[in-house]
Amino acid sequence: MARKLDIDGDAQADLAGHGGEHRAVFVYQMDSYHYWERFLGRSDFTFGQFGENFTVEGLLDSEVRIGDRYRIGGAEFEVTQPRVTCYRVGIRMNEPRMPSLLVAHHRPGFYFRVLQEGEVGAGDDIEKITDGPERMSVAEVDALLYLPGQSGEQLQRALRIPALSKGWQSSFQAMLEQDLSSETTAGNPGLANEEQAPAWPGFRQMPVASIHKESDSVTSFVLAPIDGRPLPLFQAGQFVVLRLLVDPGKPPVLRSYSLSDLPAADHFRISVKSELNGIGSSFLCNRAHPGDLLDVSAPRGSFTLRPSQNPVVLLSAGVGATPMMSMLHSLAAERSQREIWWIYGARNRADHPFAEESRTLLKQLSRGRGYIVYSRPAATDRVGADFDAPGHIDAALLERIGVSKGSDFYLCGPPSFLQNMRDGLRKWGVLAGNMYTEIFGSLESITPGMAQVVHTPHLPPGPPGSGPPVSFARSGITAAWDRKFASLLELAEACAVPVRWSCRAGVCHTCMTGLIGGSIIYNPEPLERPASGNVLLCCSQPNAGVSLDL
Repeated sequence: MARKLDIDGDAQADLAGHGGEHRAVFVYQMDSYHYWERFLGRSDFTFGQFGENFTVEGLLDSEVRIGDRYRIGGAEFEVTQPRVTCYRVGIRMNEPRMPSLLVAHHRPGFYFRVLQEGEVGAGDDIEKITDGPERMSVAEVDALLYLPGQSGEQLQRALRIPALSKGWQSSFQAMLEQDLSSETTAGNPGLANEEQAPAWPGFRQMPVASIHKESDSVTSFVLAPIDGRPLPLFQAGQFVVLRLLVDPGKPPVLRSYSLSDLPAADHFRISVKSELNGIGSSFLCNRAHPGDLLDVSAPRGSFTLRPSQNPVVLLSAGVGATPMMSMLHSLAAERSQREIWWIYGARNRADHPFAEESRTLLKQLSRGRGYIVYSRPAATDRVGADFDAPGHIDAALLERIGVSKGSDFYLCGPPSFLQNMRDGLRKWGVLAGNMYTEIFGSLESITPGMAQVVHTPHLPPGPPGSGPPVSFARSGITAAWDRKFASLLELAEACAVPVRWSCRAGVCHTCMTGLIGGSIIYNPEPLERPASGNVLLCCSQPNAGVSLDL
């Protein structure tokens, strides 16, 4: 029985990465089985080995069009998208190259949406009912996403196909917004949220121009260019990585800090919370002085303001205010006419950074509104002057003070704050696409089909390697490269560094990570390289010391 979401007795196992209305039934062809037998010189395949629900005669990827409709038995189906390549097919086939080969050889297979539920059996005829609009084949659409050489005309054609699944439409829309005509265009925003190339590779020395205390726990450091040359105008919300020589007898430590000021050509401002056991923050807050030289990366990060007419909600707690301050400065500088909310949570007035600065900026905005919550107000803290209410920020508070659930929400703060706010906003009815999150520390891992087990990052077991150093900036560790690892991804996994991957073959770009400094080589070569300043972990190795945004 073909159901709207799956086949009775043959449902998807990993619903985090598969399934849904547009991926109810996976189809693969006998012709492709025979092709791979010849190409790989094997004769040990059995139908179903590619993970398909239907093994079919005919229906070649080069001939079937997205949007084609078919009747099989008592059910009707519509072609919605090519197969999304996945590492599992490499395991099933005992061929690690398989995810890449499926795309490179234009034989991905495709998904059906079930238009009319009904019984289907082996031997049933496949009757074509309707041709899809635009007549773009499965192979053509698959190559459009995964392979280089896309054209705007092809992308527009694909976006005119109503049957194409929403995920693929979003990817093609992101690609269409990229300037495909530019010779310097690199990477593929349809596969990953790729940043533009950083303004400089590695690190650049900058002196500390001044130091300012923002609260009992937060200190700002103004960094100026050492040679007087203008700095690049970063995007509000971005961060820089500092390379700090905390102990001359040990490797330097890498720490990321958000830029907290208006983008300007003559300085950067970072704001650092002093943590009791924080190596980087203790060094800066206790030992750094004006005139000291610091190694600073170019600004990077994709947590930036999106163009929109929706209300903006800058929602933060603790030191999470730092990237929000940059956004608030930018909105004030451009005299934004959008409704703008500054909603912030702190313990009390002593732990409330940027209090006067944020109030001054909100006054410059015609529709700026602020709301401050203290979790542990002191006896001298004044309601209505220092803060608006005691307690904690949640979705119920937002609704009560008049925030629209149709706003764009920018979130930054401690992990528990972020988790509670995202869960609360989802339950309130805020669309996932309207929530943007900055995470201090390691990014959330993506490991499809595998249980999420959180470990403290550590050096890999066994004797250290003899290769170049690999630094994981967010995790705060540096490990020597060992040739026993096939890729930077495998080294990260051995160090228990949270990682993001799916295909493990240089196809999907899920593992794309910021390359802060150093250089790498690819083996195997990915189907499409990411933009400069980024690296695909799953198929790369260092050929010199590297620093990764992990």
